[in-house]
Amino acid sequence: MDNFEKVREIIVEELGIPAEDITLESDITEDLGADSLSLVEMLMNFENEYDITIPDDSFENIKTVGDIVNALDELMA
Repeated sequence: MDNFEKVREIIVEELGIPAEDITLESDITEDLGADSLSLVEMLMNFENEYDITIPDDSFENIKTVGDIVNALDELMA
């Protein structure tokens, strides 16, 4: 499973949004309706799933699903 599929799966679980509504271009707050708390919870789920630590300054740059995938790709490279 690639990072996008795993990220989408976690977003579906966290926000209860149909997977087909989630694209790399989806804005996490505007398109998917996540608030800051649900975003933090999602990022913690990603950290647990991938056994990584996402630096706090990375949180500020995450706006879209694609941003999450790119951050995970960089952290796991």
